[in-house]
Amino acid sequence: MNDTISYTTEEIAHILKVSKLTVYDLIKKGVLPSYRVGRQIRVDAHDLDAYKEQMKSGHVAMKPAPPMTDSPEPASSSLRQIIISGQDISLDILANYLEKSSTTIRPLRSYTGSLNSLVAMYQGKADVVSTHLFDGDTDTYNLPYIRRILVGHSYIVLHLLSRREGFYVAKGNPKNIQTWADFLAPGVTMVNREKGSGARVLIDEQLRLSGIAPHTVKGYDTEESSHIGVASKVVSGQADVGVGIEKAARLVDVDFIPIIQEHYDLVIMKTPQNTALIELLQNIVQSESFQNELEAIGGYDLSQTGKIMYETP
Repeated sequence: MNDTISYTTEEIAHILKVSKLTVYDLIKKGVLPSYRVGRQIRVDAHDLDAYKEQMKSGHVAMKPAPPMTDSPEPASSSLRQIIISGQDISLDILANYLEKSSTTIRPLRSYTGSLNSLVAMYQGKADVVSTHLFDGDTDTYNLPYIRRILVGHSYIVLHLLSRREGFYVAKGNPKNIQTWADFLAPGVTMVNREKGSGARVLIDEQLRLSGIAPHTVKGYDTEESSHIGVASKVVSGQADVGVGIEKAARLVDVDFIPIIQEHYDLVIMKTPQNTALIELLQNIVQSESFQNELEAIGGYDLSQTGKIMYETP
């Protein structure tokens, strides 16, 4: 293909038969190299071809992408920079709404897993954190971890969405993988997620509850940094099973076996400086326009979006 050819995000969405938001997600995670021409994002044809070949082989290269702000100029000193930490594309949409809704806030994105995001918040390095951390002892999400890590702090937990998480398996599920115990079956190899991610916490907790020692599971030490990366390992035959969200299974075209409905929540510190930010976030996530954008992506349960799950006194 001619090296002078490049595509807009709309054109790539049409070629790959995915939503424009999915294209933004791939660009922001560094899967699709991009650049700007004025205010328009473009991807060269040879980079798109390389991505498609990676998807076929299962070797999807993940690398940090440069910040994708609408303006190359540095932020004004009057703007407060807000770091939103987490990996789901819903957070990119949230950042866009924040930027449009406030003249005093400049949202920045950090693509960090749930556990590491909470630690960053404790250290003062993140302002809005997303979590989907399963606790096997209470059979609940998020609050046990938030309470332990943010001990001594005041915060609010706001529900963003729920989504199904499950097993990625090859088409037709040839290894008949249905439960965690099947990870020990002869000839079964798994692919794991990186330490600190919500999916990794779920895997480790479920193996613990099932009495399975991690070192006895073939492929446990093989890590990928995204749901798409895990699904790609399965579709290429390099692994028989992985764990991730349903949306990525549809994108990569593997079979999906649901195992749990996970809760994806936002955490914000309750400080005088954050009073207006918390109110703005609540207004955005409860708005019809924001929820309509999430609904258009698919794979989300928005029935409790905007609900306060917990708030310290």
